[in-house]
Amino acid sequence: MRTAEKPEIAALPLFAAMDADQRERIFAASFLQVFPPSLNLFDTGQKPDLLHILVDGAVELFTANGDRTTTMAILRPVRSFILAAAYTDQPYLMSARTLSSSRIMMIPSALIRDAIDNDRALMQGAMNELSFGFRYFRRALTDMKLRQSVERLGNYLLVESDERGGAFQFDIPIEKRTLASLLGMTPENLSRAFGPGRFRTDLRPP
Repeated sequence: MRTAEKPEIAALPLFAAMDADQRERIFAASFLQVFPPSLNLFDTGQKPDLLHILVDGAVELFTANGDRTTTMAILRPVRSFILAAAYTDQPYLMSARTLSSSRIMMIPSALIRDAIDNDRALMQGAMNELSFGFRYFRRALTDMKLRQSVERLGNYLLVESDERGGAFQFDIPIEKRTLASLLGMTPENLSRAFGPGRFRTDLRPP
């Protein structure tokens, strides 16, 4: 990692409170790289040699069964992925690819495991990351089990609105095909869900 990049990365939530010497040890062995859109970063079943941290851009986590592929999560900055695999040294259960030009930090997994075990602040940051991941997929599972497709779309739009300070109108940041996969819908069903009479798609109050 270049010296000029270190202050920005040191301020990220995962690293901000950790011991400076431990942080420098991580930075010395890590690298920060810009990847183009639609680039596969790793595949399901692959050994997790690196912990990835999304600094800028967007990343899709997905999985496949035969010729069927489904989107599991869309990551936006600043998030690590996939910490559970990197820390336990278990194969990835999902694949990852960039959705847009993305700046990603990569840390050797063996190094991050050792650092987590020896730095209390980093351990707390790692617990926060793991808790976020657990709650994200818990909510996603609840959506799939209990909500109809239109309700899942409505919930997604409300979350996006909340992340923009309650905006009533905004651009959806991913392609319709990817959004449909994320919500467990076909592209055709998604288009119908956006149709007139289902709900106000600009989220303006009545």
